[in-house]
Amino acid sequence: MPAITFHEEDISYKLKNKTAVRKWITDTIIAEGFTLEELTYVFCSDEYLLQINRQYLDHDTYTDIITFDNSEVEGVVMSDIFISIERIKENAAKFLVTTEQELHRVMIHGALHLLGYKDKSAADKKKMTLKEDEYLGKRNF
Repeated sequence: MPAITFHEEDISYKLKNKTAVRKWITDTIIAEGFTLEELTYVFCSDEYLLQINRQYLDHDTYTDIITFDNSEVEGVVMSDIFISIERIKENAAKFLVTTEQELHRVMIHGALHLLGYKDKSAADKKKMTLKEDEYLGKRNF
C-alpha cells in the first residue's frame, strides 16, 4: 500500500493524477527533511468536517481542512488530513481558481503543518504562504 492514500467519507470525489500528487507531496516531505510513514487524505462534506471540528477540536465552525498529526516520532509524518470538498469548491470560486488548484493548495497546506509550519500569527502565515507557493510551483502535472 502506498504511504499516501486517498479516501472519500460521505461524498464521492475522485482525485485526478493520484500518482503524481503522491510523488509531489512525498517529495515535499523529503525536501523538508522528514520521513513519510503514512499520510491519509480523507475527502468529505462540510457537515462531516464540522462534526470532526466540534468533536475533536471543540470548534463550532466550518473549515476546509483539519490535520491530525498521529506521529509519535519527531521527523516522521504519520497523519490523517480531512478536507471538505464543498468548502474547496466554494473557496475556489471565491479566489477565482480551479477546484483542483485550491485542493492542491489545501493539501500542501496540511502537509506543511505536519512539517512544523504554523499560520496563527501574521508572520507565520506569510512564511506558510511562501512555502505553499514554493511547493505548488514544483508540481509537474
